[in-house]
Amino acid sequence: MIADTSATALTDAQRKLSATVREFADEVVAPAAYRYDTERRLPLEIIAQMGDLGLFGLPFPREVGGQGEDYVSLCLAVEALARVDQSIAVTLEAGVGLGIMPIFRHGTREQQERWLPDLVAGRALAAFGLTEAGAGSDAGATRTTARLEGADDGEWVIDGSKQFITNSGTPITSVVTITAVTDRHADGTPELSSILVPAGTPGLTVGEPYDKVGWHTSDTHPLTLAGVRVPAANLLGERGRGYANFLRALDEGRIAFAALATGAAQGCLEEAVRYAREREVFGHAIGENQHVAFTLARMQARVHAARLCWLDAALKQTHGLPFKAEASVAKLTAGEAAMANARDASQIFGGYGFLNENPVARHYRDSKVLEVGEGTTEVQLMILARDLLGAGTGGR
Repeated sequence: MIADTSATALTDAQRKLSATVREFADEVVAPAAYRYDTERRLPLEIIAQMGDLGLFGLPFPREVGGQGEDYVSLCLAVEALARVDQSIAVTLEAGVGLGIMPIFRHGTREQQERWLPDLVAGRALAAFGLTEAGAGSDAGATRTTARLEGADDGEWVIDGSKQFITNSGTPITSVVTITAVTDRHADGTPELSSILVPAGTPGLTVGEPYDKVGWHTSDTHPLTLAGVRVPAANLLGERGRGYANFLRALDEGRIAFAALATGAAQGCLEEAVRYAREREVFGHAIGENQHVAFTLARMQARVHAARLCWLDAALKQTHGLPFKAEASVAKLTAGEAAMANARDASQIFGGYGFLNENPVARHYRDSKVLEVGEGTTEVQLMILARDLLGAGTGGR
């Protein structure tokens, strides 16, 4: 395989981190991946070990218990994990990007002191409840409502439902951030705010886990909120800025999602190369067939392009540069690379590629959601088209 030229943009500490997480993935996560996929259970013992490695605290300062690293470091960890198990990788990606980051960025000192210590240490998980049956890409269609009874010392009363909420029903889930309509503007558009709802709050019901095509180990549930009451002080950030504040987390999440997809594409490539060298048909390894060799070459090209895309976006984010379009390019490119590589790897394995015990078969099931979650492929195209046509000269 060609050298990983993206490594030239990494620090020694980041290269060491990537190697450490890759070793952890190979020695701890991979051997258990099929069993947990079959059981459809999030392995809390592995999550605890990830916490001990400091993975949940990577992009947060040491003052709040984090590792003092950056977003590139988080993405490196996500990619390394996704090579062998996408469910474990998305537990980290969503736990940090959607769970911890909003509280770190927009929480009051009291909120941060209450939630962050356990979250950045991996002792607890947090979730973000945005998506609803009719409100995903169109967050303006949110139907969940929250009305404030009393003043600053009053309570929010929340009613509504959420769908596809990652990390929302684990035994260590501590809090879910809910987006809700808290008022209407003069033009009738909704005022969306974010509110922290502790796990176990009366009226908050975690539904049965979804019977998903893939990501069987990842914890995903619908949520129902019926007369949920939380203190007024649980408002996260400024009232009416709930969705606006979430947009940055969503853009960042697309970078990490792209890193996850790159890891999946890399994992498929590694498995396919190994099999192409070992499997013999008509007296020679199948990798000697030009079609198989060229297929592997295309798989490598997809991985390389995807990795460079997410790294470019992550470096821009780290250095405070605009990265919205780059995040969409990365998410689009890497998601398609993962799906294509999973398909090609399964084909190279033949019948063995159709067995769930084979990692490429699980990647084939898992990778479809990489073209849907964190904004569908069509949403990324829409963002990029607006960036191009709005600016008239390429959006720069």
